[in-house]
Amino acid sequence: MKFIESARNWMRSRRTVNELSNLSNDALADIGLTRLDIPTVARRLAR
Repeated sequence: MKFIESARNWMRSRRTVNELSNLSNDALADIGLTRLDIPTVARRLAR
């Protein structure tokens, strides 16, 4: 059960990384992020 939850969290994290990575630097700045923030934000949101 823990494995399935971990896999789902990883998939959500990857989806978020992909979506945020498609934004321009200006769009990221508008929401208070830089490209370096993307992995951290994605992991937090996937929990």
